[in-house]
Amino acid sequence: MGFQCTDCVHAGAQQQRQQHRQYRSSSLGEQTIAGARPSNSVVVTATLLAVNVAVFLITVIQAKSLFDNGNAQLEKLGELWTYPTLGGGEWWRIFTSGFLHYGPIHIAANMFSLWLIGRALEPVFGRIRFLALYFVSMFGASTAVLLFDQPNQPSAGASGALFGLMGCYAVIVLKLRLNPTWLLITLVVNAYITFSVANISILAHVGGLVTGALVAVALLYAPERNRARWQAIGLVVIVVALAGLVIWRSTQFPALQCQLEMLRGYESYVCGR
Repeated sequence: MGFQCTDCVHAGAQQQRQQHRQYRSSSLGEQTIAGARPSNSVVVTATLLAVNVAVFLITVIQAKSLFDNGNAQLEKLGELWTYPTLGGGEWWRIFTSGFLHYGPIHIAANMFSLWLIGRALEPVFGRIRFLALYFVSMFGASTAVLLFDQPNQPSAGASGALFGLMGCYAVIVLKLRLNPTWLLITLVVNAYITFSVANISILAHVGGLVTGALVAVALLYAPERNRARWQAIGLVVIVVALAGLVIWRSTQFPALQCQLEMLRGYESYVCGR
């Protein structure tokens, strides 16, 4: 019986290695399955990680607190909040919020996930496509928040974009028929973070996940002939659709004046007519 069990473990490990080679083979040859040039570079992933960490450190310095950095001025000016974003015309919050985090657990978990998933996806998609995947997923996550979340509830974090990467990886798993264990583990870890850290939006995660999957379909299932052009068209359609939804939502809010003010001894961001 012991010998048979050892054989089972060996067979399982061999199957995992075979699936890993199958995934890696998607980035071999003249082009990857996404139409990118084969490369082991993860410079975009490393840059995104460095920017997120740098921004977090700035908020820690501003707030003079490692665990309560949500009071930093940069957080108040950049987190995703419906009233100033749509009523105050502060559209930059759609993307700046994706580089802000609440506390060390939040930033550590997101950067760990970014490093794991980015190292897997960037070589397959290449720098430009990977950047497009990341930021369009972030756009989709923010759009879901602006459409469906409470307008007075601020949120921030890279997890919307990260769930987009996971949505993309899910499409790859289906396309190449890979073992989904790694994907499921990553989803469980991020789901735990979602419910354990304050001011993290479930809607952002869902929006990012769905958008990332749509971007992956546009990139991976584009016709091989003139693939880059069809991929660009697919991405433009997704971005225009998201922009249209945000603009439509903005028509439901009156014009507001938003600014930092001192209230009861604390600096707050206030919006009013």
